[in-house]
Amino acid sequence: MESRNFQLDTEWCMIHYPDKPSGFGILIIGDDRHFVDAGSSFWTQNEGKFALIKKLKENGYTIFYSNLYGRHWGSDKAVDKAKCLYEYIVRTEIINEKIHIIAEGMGSLAAFKLIQEMGDKVRSALLVNPILSLKHHLNQEKEHKFFYKKLLTELSNSYELETGKIPEILSRHEKNLTEGLEVPIRIIQILSGGRAYKQSEYLKKRSIQWENENAPISVIYMLPGKKQRISSQMTSFFRKYEKEL
Repeated sequence: MESRNFQLDTEWCMIHYPDKPSGFGILIIGDDRHFVDAGSSFWTQNEGKFALIKKLKENGYTIFYSNLYGRHWGSDKAVDKAKCLYEYIVRTEIINEKIHIIAEGMGSLAAFKLIQEMGDKVRSALLVNPILSLKHHLNQEKEHKFFYKKLLTELSNSYELETGKIPEILSRHEKNLTEGLEVPIRIIQILSGGRAYKQSEYLKKRSIQWENENAPISVIYMLPGKKQRISSQMTSFFRKYEKEL
């Protein structure tokens, strides 16, 4: 069996099995286009993402992820669902209980919360073009009225709050999520398009803060033409933290 789709309560989830399991698992938390349904997922329908899944499987990784209520923007209920998925997988599959995390874009908001809550159950995390601040992201979208209104609606739905109370959520997300961080994190920023360049400016500011805090976070900047190297970057980073079971 190469993969299977299953439901945890209302949310569809998917797991991919390697031919030769290494015993290590990877939880993926996708960006705003991420989805899982009864028969497929964004990661199987998108050619680039599916190629990445295949490479990770070739390296022995068991990969799993959930729909997480769609565009969740790091909501607590999405983080709780990710924890439920982790507990289910560790209970039903033969993998080491310390997992790696791959998060992309919006998924990084949930990943940071998950790392703080799960502590030593996370071996390492790799973030691709992460959104690190809801406040900064919302300010960026102000330039595009349609996307700004859409984002406000999505935030209102995901946090189950009136639109007017969204600033309260933004303030909460501005708390230092890296305080006391012990899990090693690698950020890969792919410099493609205006949004990615604006994110990279914010990332540089945060990098200075992390350096001052001695946070275990490293950053790599990558041009779009080098994207095929991401899988090797991921596996070499993960293997550094697999020496201790």
